[in-house]
Parts: sequence; structure tokens; C-alpha cells
Amino acid sequence: FRWKCIRSPLAPHPPEDTVQNPHRGFQSPPRPGPSLPCDLLTPYRLDRRVENRAVQQFIARKADLLFAQSWRSAPVTEVNDDEAEEYYAIMPPMEQFMEIPDDEKRQYFFRDIERGDVVIGRITSIRDFGFFIKLICLGGGLSRDIEALEITALCPVRDVPSHGKHEDPLSYYQVGDLLRAALKDVDRYHEKLAVTLYPSALPTRLSHLKLGVISSEDLPSYYRRNSTLGSPSAETYDKVLHRTLGFANPSTVDFLLGKLGISEVESPSLMRGLQSKNFTGDDYAAALRKKQSASWALKCVKAGVDHFKAGRHVEAMNEYNKALEIDSNNVEALVARGALYATKGSLSKAISDFDLALDACPTHRNARKYLCQTLVERGGQLEEEEKLVSAENCYKRALILDKTFHEAEAALQRLRKFMQKSLEQKDKETRKDTKKTEASSAEKLRKLLKEEKR
Repeated sequence: FRWKCIRSPLAPHPPEDTVQNPHRGFQSPPRPGPSLPCDLLTPYRLDRRVENRAVQQFIARKADLLFAQSWRSAPVTEVNDDEAEEYYAIMPPMEQFMEIPDDEKRQYFFRDIERGDVVIGRITSIRDFGFFIKLICLGGGLSRDIEALEITALCPVRDVPSHGKHEDPLSYYQVGDLLRAALKDVDRYHEKLAVTLYPSALPTRLSHLKLGVISSEDLPSYYRRNSTLGSPSAETYDKVLHRTLGFANPSTVDFLLGKLGISEVESPSLMRGLQSKNFTGDDYAAALRKKQSASWALKCVKAGVDHFKAGRHVEAMNEYNKALEIDSNNVEALVARGALYATKGSLSKAISDFDLALDACPTHRNARKYLCQTLVERGGQLEEEEKLVSAENCYKRALILDKTFHEAEAALQRLRKFMQKSLEQKDKETRKDTKKTEASSAEKLRKLLKEEKR
């Protein structure tokens, strides 16, 4: 296999006759054999000279896109290692699934390792000048299968923080302790490493990591998963991938875009024809989904109208409700359902549907027409219930919607005449009652006067 590593998910693939090294650019491998996967380029690593002319030409041609601020169009999502395991699939190193000789693993490890990288290992021996640790894995986002490579590193006593003024710094540590440290010096030729426990050796992005003795729970997720992996013949990459918790997360793509600081709405592209600024709002998923839903809802409305014409009102109502479940603001479905409600005598529900239809489309002729007719009919019902003021409001509203609606105007005038007559009748009755009261009072007074004379 020839594994190619990428700077980012949108970066170009290198030519087949090269191997991409995130620290040395594109270059031929030191000798034939499969190369190991490289991790994403970390911000603190400095690129070395790129020797591949095709890559240089590509960078020059796409410089305005590669170095544009639009790549980071959203805030970066920060999560710790344990939380990330639930968001996306964290896999063991790729070489775990490949038959790669240990000497090649060792060679590429020393080629890729840099100062500031985080290593994890166990203390194997303690001397006066420091202690040695055997590396078992890498931390800080890098992943390698190195436990079987017998790679050791020296931590000099001067790089071990003291816990007291007069205490021996090494007295705090014992053989077998699990340790997290930062690489201080790398001798690639002699394959020697020196580490430190001082946090100042860490790059800014890893400054939150605690150096020193750690527990097994602090080991990276990929290493813990690596320890449970069976033999390569029994466990394929695909099987392990599907078994991970994060693989089933439906929000994996959204999370990974956020981790890279890329907005899904304004996502950048190295293809100029796919630049998001060249697309209108109607070309995005939300607008397309809305059109698609409206089309599906309209099919249900048509089926409902056919049922309505055939007298199958229950089936028609089911189709209208289905249409509104697909597209809650579908005007045609609201108008059709309102008409069915009006036919069945549920005038209040019909008025509610017509109102919603007019809110969504104020120029819809049928919605306005049916609403006016239903308001007049509802006004008639209210008149029968002797709710004259509410009936008057229905007629007024119908005339506001359509000033030329003669039926509403006639009903309003008739109602007002009736109300006027009712008021006059009540006034007459009130006057009669007043006269009767006055007459009875005068009669009582006469009777009292007669009794006094006697």
C-alpha cells in the first residue's frame, strides 16, 4: 500500500510517484516500501522546502483560495479526547491493519517526529542523571503503532520539575509509572530522543495537557481501541469502523466541519466553479427541500380534491392533512381543507385555515374569496345566536377583504337596520315602562290623600 496523508479534507492528492510528508513536503521515500499514514498538519509545524514542481505550481495557482480567510468561516469546535469518541469514529493507526515491518515503522517514526510532540511511555529504569521511558504511543492528536518498536527516550534530571526545594526530583517517580512527556530533542541519525516534563516545551495548542504521571484512563482513545483489536486477519478496518460508537452518530459531518472551522452553508472549495459566493439562496438544500416538499404536498392536494368531488370527504381530509404534514405552509392545502371544513359546517376551523393561507400568500384569490363567503355565513350563524356585535364584526371584516362583496354589504346593512329597530323598540318600551311607573306613583299619592281627609 502507498498511504497518502492530507493537509485537510479538501487538499489535493499527491502524484502516485510521491509520498506526502506533512513536515518535509512531497518527496520520494528513503527506500521502497509502504509508507505510514500521516496526521493532519499541526499549526506549529513549519513546512520544509517543497521539491515537487507540480505541487509548487498547484499552490501558486490556488494561492488566493488556499490562504483565504473563508476557509475558517465558522468558530472551531473544541472537545477533549473522551468527548470526541462519541462524535466521530476514532480508529487505531492504519499500520495496525497492514503488514509493515517494524524497521520501516521505526524509520518513518523518526522521520515524522518533531520537537514539541507529546509522547506517552513507561519508566524502565531510573539513574542519577534521569530516567528512561519506553514509548507506547503518541498523544496530542498524533497516532502511531509504536509499542512493539522498543523505542526509548531519556528524561534528564534537569527536565524533571522538583516538588520541593530540598527534595530529589527523581524520588517522586518509580519504575513502571505511566508518563506523559514532551519531546525536547530528536536525533534522527542515531535514533535518540530526549523528553522533558516542563509544560513550556509544549506548543500553544497542546498547552492544556498535563505532563508527568498519568493513569490508564488518560491514554488516548485510539490506543485504548488498539489494545482491544484482534489479529489483522480477523479484524478488518471496515469491521472496526462500523463497531465504533461515533460512526453511528448522524451529526458526524457537522461536527468534523466544526472541528475544522468550516461552515456547511459557506463551505469553501478549491474548484472555482464551486465557490459558495456564486450560488443563490435557492440553490441550497433548505430552499430545494422546500420546493420538493411543496411538490409532494401538491400531489396530496390533488388526490384530496378528487376524493372531495366524489363525495369521499373523510379520504379528502386525510389527504389534506398529509399535505400539511409535508408542508405546513402549503397554501393550496389550507384553502382546500378550509373549503371542506366550510362544507361540513365547521366555519370557525374554515376561517382559521383561510387566514393561514392568506398569511402565506396575501394575493391568493380563492383564499380571499372563500374567506369572505365563510365570514358572511358565520355572521348569519351569530345572528341566529343573537350575537349581533360579533356578526357585525364578521361582515365588516369581509368588506375589508373585498369592498365589492355585495353580499357582505347587504348583510351588514340589514343587520344594522335590525339593530336600529331593536334599539328604537327598546326605547319605546322603556318610555312606556316609565309612564306606567309615573301613573302608578300618582295613583298611590291620591289614595294617601283621601285617607288623610277621612
